[in-house]
Amino acid sequence: MPLPLSLSIISCNEEANIARCLESAAEFAEEIIVVDSGSQDGTKAVAERFGAKFHHQAWLGHRDQKNVALGLCTKPWVLALDCDEELSPELRESLSRFFSNGSAEKFAGAECNRKVFFLGRWITHGDWYPDRKLRLFRRELATWGGSPEHDYIELKGPTLRLSGDLHHYSFPTMNRYIEKINVFADVFLERQKAAGKRWSLLTNISRPLWRFFRAYVLRRGFMDGFPGLWIATATAFSAFIRYSRTYEEEQKIP
Repeated sequence: MPLPLSLSIISCNEEANIARCLESAAEFAEEIIVVDSGSQDGTKAVAERFGAKFHHQAWLGHRDQKNVALGLCTKPWVLALDCDEELSPELRESLSRFFSNGSAEKFAGAECNRKVFFLGRWITHGDWYPDRKLRLFRRELATWGGSPEHDYIELKGPTLRLSGDLHHYSFPTMNRYIEKINVFADVFLERQKAAGKRWSLLTNISRPLWRFFRAYVLRRGFMDGFPGLWIATATAFSAFIRYSRTYEEEQKIP
């Protein structure tokens, strides 16, 4: 039986992912809201096959786009998912229990761990796991906050931790991760400029080293084999690029 919730999703050219997402969660929702920023593939057809209400909204950034979707939801509870995510079987059972055992009357939301599939295996250590996410919440108590590229739910009220993982298929290839490095570096530079922060050689060197040590040693990324090494190295390199962009900006001739 559907639960008293809206399934909230934003999309753009997600035909390859959205079916998997909806197959895992659509049966729980009394309504499905998909806000699309201009798909040129079959995203709309797939979403409507699951009974989704499909809306167009020019891209506003992750945070603001998700707030548009949230504003279109009408049910008491909202389950917010990305197209490249799916509920694991254990998380599906945990979600059902949340409403059947009375937890929904005591809490304003529920968190879960997100687990990434990368280079042929599930990543269970390092900086990528457990990646705690708040995705189930009372609609009237929540809003999307954070920065445009790193959004999160701001919720008024207590939360519960659900068992089971939210599966994430964010990086089907190494190239997909590499492509995002410059995107996030551009946004990071704008934040640094807005905050009036100057470039520092010490920070430019120490932050990447810390990111590698934390991910690979302290958080045992080495337990994930070569993918764990690749992730720790790539995230350290990403940090190096982000902080280097401030140096590049300061060297520009007016």
